[in-house]
Amino acid sequence: MAIQVSNVRDVADGTQAGQFEVGDRSAVPSFDDLDPVYKHLLDEPITAVIAVIGKTGRANLTPVWFDYEGDLVLLNLASHRKKVDWLRNNPQATFMLMNPANPYHWMSIKGTVAREVHEDDPDEGERVTAQIDKMWAKYIQQPGGYALRDPDRDERRVLFEFSVDSIATFGRP
Repeated sequence: MAIQVSNVRDVADGTQAGQFEVGDRSAVPSFDDLDPVYKHLLDEPITAVIAVIGKTGRANLTPVWFDYEGDLVLLNLASHRKKVDWLRNNPQATFMLMNPANPYHWMSIKGTVAREVHEDDPDEGERVTAQIDKMWAKYIQQPGGYALRDPDRDERRVLFEFSVDSIATFGRP
């Protein structure tokens, strides 16, 4: 399934008619096919902000590590976190990736949980562990695996795979 991309007109080259409105719309088969100006935001260790709807019906915003494979967004969470229950109750989320060097260069990704994989799963559990270890290397840039498991509990991870509903992009680095 193609990912719908809406490019918001920015003012990097000066003011223009229709600025801050959606300009071009396109579709790409996967994240790998995004314009390199925006794919950069996916590949660098940029902390995403995720918005999920909590039990009060209000959006909850949290910084998270972010990953992707093909046309899926990946979110690896400790299974005891509230976000896990919130995503099960309302499987839609929005991810915001903002360039730390230029906040007017960003990408917003709206997605819906397509599947979740538990670390205890006998067939795919190792993938969940490997994925959080990959995020540790990307974001912390230290050798070894993920080292932030809660020592007071037998922390288990769950990997949410999101199908992408749409992407909005803005600006340049």
